[in-house]
Amino acid sequence: MDDLYVPAGPGAPHGLRVPASEIVEQFSRASGPGGQGVNTTDSRVQLSIDLGTTTALTPPQRRRVIERLTTRLSGTVLTISASEQRSQRQNRAAARARLATLLRDAVAPRVERRPTRPTKGSQHRRLASKRQRAVTKLSRRKPRDSD
Repeated sequence: MDDLYVPAGPGAPHGLRVPASEIVEQFSRASGPGGQGVNTTDSRVQLSIDLGTTTALTPPQRRRVIERLTTRLSGTVLTISASEQRSQRQNRAAARARLATLLRDAVAPRVERRPTRPTKGSQHRRLASKRQRAVTKLSRRKPRDSD
């Protein structure tokens, strides 16, 4: 198994390289398509990585990743499964791609939203549509009798 490369992105400007020795692979029988072979081949792949001890992350990145993925972690261990394909090789590639995407998204810092004000044009359009709606509703009323 080779090292896992995570492409560069926000929070990891040079990308990440997770050493192969830190990724634990497990294979098991998968349910689903495969005919008679599904009962004999170990095509399901589980990848596990301990985010608390990996050398791929700096301390700020580690804090951010653990905070973001806390619902998916068992302690500090992240586990990814793949069993969509019939071949172990394809499931292995899918699990590695999913792990790389998950790490890349988790490392990215949150972007603070800067509150903005509505433009003059949008305010004008909103008030004009309110006036038009009021006119429409007024025209639906019964005429008043004048004595």
